[in-house]
Amino acid sequence: MQDLNLMLIFAEVIEAGSFSGAAQQLGVSRSAISKAVANLEKGLGARLLNRSTRHLSATEVGVAFFEHCQRIKQETEAAQQVVDSLNAVPRGTLRVAASVAFGTLHIAPALSDFLNRYPEIDMDMTIIDRPVDMAEEGYDVVIRVCETPPENRVARNIAPAGSKLCATPDYFKRFGIPKRPEDLEHHNCLDYIHSGDKGMWRFTGPTGEIAVPVSGRLRINDDDALSQAVLSGLGLALLPTFLIGKDLQAGRLQAVLSKYIPIKRHIYAIHMPTRHLPLKIRVFVDFLAERFGPRPYWDRV
Repeated sequence: MQDLNLMLIFAEVIEAGSFSGAAQQLGVSRSAISKAVANLEKGLGARLLNRSTRHLSATEVGVAFFEHCQRIKQETEAAQQVVDSLNAVPRGTLRVAASVAFGTLHIAPALSDFLNRYPEIDMDMTIIDRPVDMAEEGYDVVIRVCETPPENRVARNIAPAGSKLCATPDYFKRFGIPKRPEDLEHHNCLDYIHSGDKGMWRFTGPTGEIAVPVSGRLRINDDDALSQAVLSGLGLALLPTFLIGKDLQAGRLQAVLSKYIPIKRHIYAIHMPTRHLPLKIRVFVDFLAERFGPRPYWDRV
């Protein structure tokens, strides 16, 4: 099989009528064009051009061969035009996976604005908490809330995912407001089952980590369900602000000990590494970063 680049160069030579004309069109030297055609002839075992000091013409074999090279050149240009057109306007189907809580509360309500802005994009969205294999399952973008994104993927930090220790104002009226982490030993501390050591909450103080033994009458494996228990006045819990931001802003919940709770997790838009990122992915990730940003609306007072 012949090198397609050599065939394209040969087609350019015939169309330009000279090595010099082809060299100018392709932006290379005349000698490079001459060498390319010589290599092509050597590979074919046939002479394609009649050369003289003033004139260049195709042989009978060269004329027949040129017809095929010309079709390849036309198809190559058509393929490039398809790519250029797809890159000029975001279009195509975008496959997205997002975690249940964040995807439901914040990604889904944003889709109308995104799809109205980019009318040639369609979206398939999966709300799922389990880890997904992007390459195997064909996702373009995965939205995850985590401390560290996967090392073998490209991850853009689109917003912080802070947490607040909170309860209802009525709960604090009845049981008092904790002033330091150690005060939590006297409170009904509702826990997320997968949060870490059972019965131990960890904070960060001026001198380092503060481990506080706590107890409570309820442990749940779902943040949304945990927030409902807190809103009912049962006790206090550490909850993500993207989940309870409206409740804090409306005064239904009250945060305490915030200076002891650093931001450890962020919301990432994750995609496969690629040399040429499809425009549909780029505009979606940019849209999310623009909508949420370093100071997301759920954290604004």
